[in-house]
Amino acid sequence: MIKIVMLSLLLYSNFLFSNEGEKVYEKRCASCHKLYIAPSILLENFMEKNNTVLHLTAPTINQIVFRLKSRIGDPKGDEDIHKMEIDSFIADYLINPDKSKSVCLPKVIRHFKTMPSLKGKISVEEIEAVSDFLWAYNLTDFVAKKLKFVAYKKAVEIAQKEHKIIIIKLTREHCHFCTKMDREVFSDKEIIEALDKNFIVVEVDIGKETPPLGLKIGMTPTFIFVDEKEKIMAKIPGAWTKQDFLGILKEAVKAKGDKK
Repeated sequence: MIKIVMLSLLLYSNFLFSNEGEKVYEKRCASCHKLYIAPSILLENFMEKNNTVLHLTAPTINQIVFRLKSRIGDPKGDEDIHKMEIDSFIADYLINPDKSKSVCLPKVIRHFKTMPSLKGKISVEEIEAVSDFLWAYNLTDFVAKKLKFVAYKKAVEIAQKEHKIIIIKLTREHCHFCTKMDREVFSDKEIIEALDKNFIVVEVDIGKETPPLGLKIGMTPTFIFVDEKEKIMAKIPGAWTKQDFLGILKEAVKAKGDKK
């Protein structure tokens, strides 16, 4: 019982530090370091297009986290020691930044200026918090936190009250293309804002749950657009790029407006 309580306290403490770290990130880092861009897009931008696609001024957080966890210390060793090694590197780099110490690939780091030192501008507590945030950074958690999934019945209530469109996002565990869209589309700020503005999103794992409205769908992902009267507006199967999915969302909003 004592072990369970101690573990709960530890997890809660890590949660608090991670939340504080996100605040530090938003205050100190977000103006330069974007939180997430899909690896495939980053690869094209740096390796093929010489940073002419994204025009980034600093590495993204997902780039930094990947490189930190794979380049600093021993990734296959003791986890606590590995985290301490990363904590030490971050604390030193924030105060004494130097391109020669960077964990980023040469083809990436050459596009950026050396960041200014944060000596005297960031507290020890803030350094510890942002380090915990980077260590705990997880794309799945990020997407889940930013996207507001609700149960279908609740979605209908909200849609009727706020006159929004319901999207039933049909997925399946271990679905490669579902994961691909989570990583490359549903983590994008513009997509999240578009969904928050006009849609209510319901996520259903068809391998574990029975889809509402008697839907019989085998392909995942599939997106079912439903109006506030629970009438199906469209069934859109397949994985989509950000721009294509934004187009789909705009068409759904237009179709709803045309019905008025």
